[in-house]
Amino acid sequence: MKPVDRHLADILATVRPLAPLEVEIEAALGAVLAEDVASPVPLPPFDNSAMDGYAVRAEDVAAAPVTLPVIGDVAAGDGGLNALGPGLVTRIMTGAPMPTGAGAVVPVEWTDGGTARVRIDRPAPLGNAIRRAGEDVRAGDVVLREGARIGAAQIGILAGVGRRRVLVRPRPRVVVLSTGAELAEPGTPLGAGRIWESNSFMLAAAVREAGAEGFRAGSVTDDPKEFMDTLDAQLLRADAVITSGGVSMGAYEPVKEALSPLGTVTFEKVAMQPGMPQGFGVVGPDRVPIFTLPGNPVSSFVSFVLFVKPALRVMQGLPAGPPAAVRATATAPLRSPAGRRSYLRAVLTGETVAPVTRQGSHQLAALAGANALIVVPEDVTSLPEGAEVEVIPL
Repeated sequence: MKPVDRHLADILATVRPLAPLEVEIEAALGAVLAEDVASPVPLPPFDNSAMDGYAVRAEDVAAAPVTLPVIGDVAAGDGGLNALGPGLVTRIMTGAPMPTGAGAVVPVEWTDGGTARVRIDRPAPLGNAIRRAGEDVRAGDVVLREGARIGAAQIGILAGVGRRRVLVRPRPRVVVLSTGAELAEPGTPLGAGRIWESNSFMLAAAVREAGAEGFRAGSVTDDPKEFMDTLDAQLLRADAVITSGGVSMGAYEPVKEALSPLGTVTFEKVAMQPGMPQGFGVVGPDRVPIFTLPGNPVSSFVSFVLFVKPALRVMQGLPAGPPAAVRATATAPLRSPAGRRSYLRAVLTGETVAPVTRQGSHQLAALAGANALIVVPEDVTSLPEGAEVEVIPL
């Protein structure tokens, strides 16, 4: 059987980052930045008030309480030239530019709120409640680096430095397709010998959690021609394809039957449990990567974590490799078949990890209650309670 690490390495050597494209910043959420972004101006671009209050010369209020004349108002957005002479104050609003000569802002709470004359009850030190020009960003500073995932805060700073468009690697468009004559759509009556189809919902959601766009193409029967017709139709919108089912060694394996003659998709046994039957390759004139995962839901999910998610990171221009792992102490004995790397569903709590009681590859409810995978190496068949183990948080 093929080692897990080699199968991942072959996948990562095949997939490529998506080509960058320029988008409006509103459309950049979730994408990965494909350029460094610098600010053309300092932020803030001018000294401004951090509070509603009064712009003063600090020396004029050092002996507070004092009463001083108010010579005017400065509001946010005021583009006029305002100056302040000795013994005078100006009302000022949050965000308004500081008048020339003013060295501090007295918050309105420290005063009687006067409009012609104001009593100031507390001294304000030099620089009080003033946002200095460039204290956040200097002109020319890089505010976002290439490779940053764009979230709400990143869109905020893009707008804050005046960018309307930005170069990104888009979120990969991933089509998810399940196979099996036994599959019924959730919400429909369940006939004899049928089960409700769950894999495509689960995998499309996992794609979205990984920062890509997941498109569920539903399910097809065990007819290889129906599978191939559906796949061909979906390739028009796909940067990658995930299938589940139809890759094992028995009869009625439509994915393997349809794709094997192409010569661009390889089906192999990978030394892991769950998820031994795996396939990967490229399809179509654009050589779209296709991940053909096993049909048991836990096997599909574990395969996604190990192989598909790292590949999606490559497509987004991000560093990729095996899933990040931590060390924890097992709270129960562990068993694993010889020669296979096991991924046991578990609950990680702090520095301890407890395997769930149901480890079958069909037991989706147990997976839904887990938040981690315990990794048992290929050359280990048992571990005692209290053993330190490798754990992949989910």
